[in-house]
Parts: sequence; C-alpha cells; structure tokens
Amino acid sequence: MKLIVGLGNPGKQYDKTRHNIGFMCINHFSLVNQLEFDKNKFNGLYTEALINNEKVIILKPQSYINLSGEVIKKFVDYFKIDIRDILIICDDMDLPVGSYKLRLKGGSAGHNGLKDIEKALNTNEYHRLKIGIGKDKNIDVVNYVLGKFNPIDKKIIEDIIKIVPDIINDYMTMTFENLMNKYN
Repeated sequence: MKLIVGLGNPGKQYDKTRHNIGFMCINHFSLVNQLEFDKNKFNGLYTEALINNEKVIILKPQSYINLSGEVIKKFVDYFKIDIRDILIICDDMDLPVGSYKLRLKGGSAGHNGLKDIEKALNTNEYHRLKIGIGKDKNIDVVNYVLGKFNPIDKKIIEDIIKIVPDIINDYMTMTFENLMNKYN
C-alpha cells in the first residue's frame, strides 16, 4: 500500500495559494481519476483507490501545513505503511515556478511542513515531489507562500499540475530511481 500526501492548509482563505500546491496536485489527480475525498480520519481527508493493481491512499491533512506530520504518522501507523511507500507533494521556494523535482530523501530546506513530517516519522527518508513556486525577495516569506499566483505563474502551475497524474501512475509501478530519471 502506498500513501500519497498533498500538503496544504485547510480553509477557503488558503485555496489556490502557493503553499497549497500539494492540495492542487492531488485534487487534479483525483478529478482525472474520478475519485472523491469521501473519508475523514485522524484529521485528514482521504480517498482510497487501486492504481495499477496497487492500493493507494491519497491524503489531504486538515491540520495546518506546519502540523501535518502528526496526521501522516497516524495514517502510517494505522494502515501499516512503509516509509518507502510515502510520496509527499509540496511547494518549494528554491525551485523556480514551472519546475519540479522528485527527491528520494533529504532535508526540509526550511519548509516547516517537511520539518514536522521528519519529526513525526523520525526520518527524512521519504519520497517527495517538490513543485517550484519561486520566491520574491521583496515579499515576506509567510506572505509570499500564503499569496496567490499571478496570472502568468498560475498558467505555468496549471501546466505542471497536469503532469502530476502521470508521475503518480508511474510511481505505482516504477522504482523511485527510475521515476526520478524519467521526470527530473
């Protein structure tokens, strides 16, 4: 069983903000695959699916992004999910808008959501798909990540989001190294 987690903040005020790129990605994946987030457990909205003969849970933690580790840990424990079968989809300010990167493991790079996940799981060796949101040195980090994309960046992000279903489908059948070779 695999666990795919899109990071974001719950609530309308955070809808389509840069920090919610994880939610946007798995919302699109769910739309393409006609899945509904029809279950709620451990403060997480989720759906279960069979993709390429592999059972998968697709999760949107409903705690704030900086507290998502506890939600993920409860799912890992309850469903007995191996750390190597987790894919976290999140924003990355160090990547320019329009880029993305699959990472086998690594540090949080200052992302408080990833820090919380590492603390809860007691490891940084989980897979991640980082979506570039860029940065603006003239805007405070918190205001930037909680801000919405300008029209040009929004179009670029929409194009990136359309690639995510292919990445997730391949994630179900490929080794992560091969997945990185294909998409990075």
